[in-house]
Amino acid sequence: MAVRAIRGATRLTADDPVEMSEAVVELVTAMLERNDVDRADLISALFTATPDLVSMFPAAAARGLGLGDVPLICAQEIDVAGALTRVVRVMAHVETTRQRAEMVHVYLRGAEVLRQDLAQ
Repeated sequence: MAVRAIRGATRLTADDPVEMSEAVVELVTAMLERNDVDRADLISALFTATPDLVSMFPAAAARGLGLGDVPLICAQEIDVAGALTRVVRVMAHVETTRQRAEMVHVYLRGAEVLRQDLAQ
């Protein structure tokens, strides 16, 4: 097995903890499902949130998926002028037999504009 990274992002309509929880669970679930990754093969995940999202830690939302034994951490995305607002990004490290080019990166809820070069 190899260690691979899966990228993903989602966009919220407001800084709301309920929406944050739903969006993060939806994103992480889609990332694992689209890459045929079992939760046991998830090594770690780094979450970032744009500076306008402060109501909840994205990693806390991900814990709702039963990831209590997976190292998760949050950071603030750099505040670039003109950047998309209310975005949570994640980079998950997984064990997989897939090649790097076979990894499916997931962008949801309007975050697709961040990586138009990736097929959705």
